Amino acid sequence: MQSCLENSTLESLTKTTNRLQGRRDQLREDYKRDKVKLKELKKKDKVLDEALTLTQIVAQKTQEELEYRISDIVTAALASVFPEPYRFKIKFEIKRGKTEARMFFTRDGEEIDPLTASGGGVVDVAAFALRLSCYLLNPHQNRVMVLDEPFRFPSVDLRPKVADLITELSEKLEIQFIIVTHEDEYKIGNVIEWE
Repeated sequence: MQSCLENSTLESLTKTTNRLQGRRDQLREDYKRDKVKLKELKKKDKVLDEALTLTQIVAQKTQEELEYRISDIVTAALASVFPEPYRFKIKFEIKRGKTEARMFFTRDGEEIDPLTASGGGVVDVAAFALRLSCYLLNPHQNRVMVLDEPFRFPSVDLRPKVADLITELSEKLEIQFIIVTHEDEYKIGNVIEWE
């Protein structure tokens, strides 16, 4: 009986040993395969890092070019209307993993928040120039811009300059502006009035 028990225990240990050896062999194969996969993934990771770096460089150059062009257009529009014009600036900043554009004015080296520290007329002219600059970036656009009360806040003495700006831009850029307004100073060119 003891011999039977020893044979059963031996058989059981042999089966367990064989099973564990099979598992060990499987783990060795998995390890080899995973090691190869890890090496491939590291190569892909390196390529992706290089691609990301290249994309960031291209994005930065594009943003710098856009910043320059848009800032120039908006600043020129402000200078044509206001006697002591602001300079318009855009700074592209990465926040929470995304690029955000921060827009502000400068005057005499001071940074000014457009919505809290400048008159509404300045914001109206800057907003118009921003829309125009975006419009100009798409060369396939129709040559018509429709605007609803774009210049509500410039003071009465500045409205003729705003009208001159619209006329000059329309002629130079060959853009037709359709403007809804209640202000007589902005009624230039072909005017259709509804009562």
